[in-house]
Amino acid sequence: MNFTLPKNVLNIIAKMESNGFQCYTVGGCVRDMLLGLTPKDYDLTTNAKPDEIISIFKDYKIIDAGIKHGTVAVIIDNEVYEITTYRIDGDYEDNRHPKNVEFTTSLKEDLARRDFTVNAMAYNPSEGVIDYFNGQEDLKYKAIRCVGEPDKRFKEDALRILRALRFASTYNFSVEFNTYNAIAKNKELLNNISKERIATELVKTLCGENCSYILRRFKDVFAVIIPEISTVFHYDQNTPHHNKTLWKHTVSCVKHIDNDPILRMTMLLHDIGKPMSENKDENGVSHFRGHEKTGAGIAKIILERLRYPKDFTETVVNLISIHDLRIQPDRIIIKKVLKNIGSDNFSMLMKIQMADVLSQSSYHQQEKIDKLNKVNSIFLDIMANDECFSLKYLKVNGSDLMGCGMSKGKIIGDTLNLLLNKVIENTLVNDKETLLQYVRKNVI
Repeated sequence: MNFTLPKNVLNIIAKMESNGFQCYTVGGCVRDMLLGLTPKDYDLTTNAKPDEIISIFKDYKIIDAGIKHGTVAVIIDNEVYEITTYRIDGDYEDNRHPKNVEFTTSLKEDLARRDFTVNAMAYNPSEGVIDYFNGQEDLKYKAIRCVGEPDKRFKEDALRILRALRFASTYNFSVEFNTYNAIAKNKELLNNISKERIATELVKTLCGENCSYILRRFKDVFAVIIPEISTVFHYDQNTPHHNKTLWKHTVSCVKHIDNDPILRMTMLLHDIGKPMSENKDENGVSHFRGHEKTGAGIAKIILERLRYPKDFTETVVNLISIHDLRIQPDRIIIKKVLKNIGSDNFSMLMKIQMADVLSQSSYHQQEKIDKLNKVNSIFLDIMANDECFSLKYLKVNGSDLMGCGMSKGKIIGDTLNLLLNKVIENTLVNDKETLLQYVRKNVI
């Protein structure tokens, strides 16, 4: 199979070979090319030592920060290309990083240290695909399989557990039997991995096409990195609105929403407060009043512990706190909600509530869907017509009020909010002179 490599990559390979060395593209770029995808970047590997790489590319800008591990970064046309010497990893002492690396002249030894067969292939134009571990076959059958002994691979680097889940989710693959068993056996090693790395892999996994399979099959792995989530696994919601356990409902919600990190994380955690909020009525039916506020508090603890960015955390927590907000298909009511939460949050809320309803039982389900569609239709019409629901749409501002003789301070803000509410309620027209006339007559 012949791949179309970028000009600079071809030139690097040719330059290395003309100096008597082997050179291949390696890893994820080969995997993606075999899948018919365009790689995001191209890593290269060679039997040349780092000092030899530097000598060959002495006329280019070099970054040698990774030279300890055999990596030299060459900058060509403002693009960074990493070239790494074939290596063998030493002992892993922290379930993440090798204590040392040794250089080798064997491409096979270098590929043997890699995580999964689909990531352990090399390619160059003259030799084609080099595949010692049947990675092409695993791509064909859509399988994530460790190179060599799975138990050893995960003990070396526990982050590979989440990488396996991420690749299976992203590429719509399954996890091979022995690899699956090794993940189950070693999942607690994830406690040794930095929260930042876990957070990154978790979001990528949630946004994958095959995420629902991963959430179902590997829920015990997710319970290691988010212990609070185990409370929903076998939780019976005991209400006619639901015909699934809370975990199956959660998985379905994640599946039914856009693969956006904020939306997927919101659906993963949106009902995490239900078990702590349950009350049963006289008929034995469960109700979960306040579960959205409880869940928002739990989600905040989880997301801060995993060290997600502040704005990401705040958005997810806010969406969870309002996810059960009942909105009537009424223009004025919708504008009042828009005033409180903003158009971006409202748009996401519509998607969240639809995913929620689609994951419920058939009990009044169609009525809920129809109602949400009406609300969303009115919302979109409000946005299309630039109707006023926030101060930025109001035809007067603080300077206009001061021009009428109003002093600075709280009264300015109170008056603007008063005018906004009257415009939303259709008791005043959003016209500058009309609004100022009202102020002169009724406020000043």
